[in-house]
Amino acid sequence: MAGNSARTGVSVASRVLAVLGAYDSEHRRLALSEIARRADLPLPTAHRLVGELAQWGALVRQPDGAYVVGRRLWDIGLLAPVQSGLREVASPFLHDLYGATLATVHLAVRDGTEALYVDRHAGHSSVPVVSQVGSRLPLYATGVGKVLLAYAPPGLVDEVLADLRHVTPYTVTQPGRLRDQLRRVRRDGFAQTSEEMSLGACSVAVPIRDGRDVVVAALGIVVANLSRDRPRLVAALQVAAHGIGRSI
Repeated sequence: MAGNSARTGVSVASRVLAVLGAYDSEHRRLALSEIARRADLPLPTAHRLVGELAQWGALVRQPDGAYVVGRRLWDIGLLAPVQSGLREVASPFLHDLYGATLATVHLAVRDGTEALYVDRHAGHSSVPVVSQVGSRLPLYATGVGKVLLAYAPPGLVDEVLADLRHVTPYTVTQPGRLRDQLRRVRRDGFAQTSEEMSLGACSVAVPIRDGRDVVVAALGIVVANLSRDRPRLVAALQVAAHGIGRSI
């Protein structure tokens, strides 16, 4: 009996995880039928599991019937070391950067072939910014992503360069050109983009190194134009990144 229960528990757990895994940065609101399809579950099973998850607070039902991720999952996610440790240490520095520039400030780590945004302070300007805390964006199309990619293992770099796609007309999708950019990141200590992730937005970013001189995160700023302010922004980012690295 115990063995059967254990197998049943694993089966239920895998189905629950499939329901939660139906959500990603491009699928933040899902109807019940969409959850069932994306989780590869029968509709009655999805209905039962979604109901239980909503009752627990992992999902929230919207007035139109769609489901979104609930606050309880967010609260649990904040307990992860990448959130609670790095985010807590970096928070004062992000506040200072935001106060000095009034621009959107990003803190990101590498998650596979994507940049995971751990923290974000939104600027007052009308510069379009697509990132949100917890979102994942392509490494090759963002300032923080290019920093993280520049210091990623060679095999992962090859994987990313093998699948470059246009996000905007200005996204760099030529492998040779991107490799040159990554070399400049390692040489100059910063990365920059110009309308590669969203039109009307430019970014500049720098690495954050731990006590072993290993790049563990990237810190970036999004502005409308980098032509005049880039040296000032790079200097401010590097001071903040150094402070975060010393505090980790």
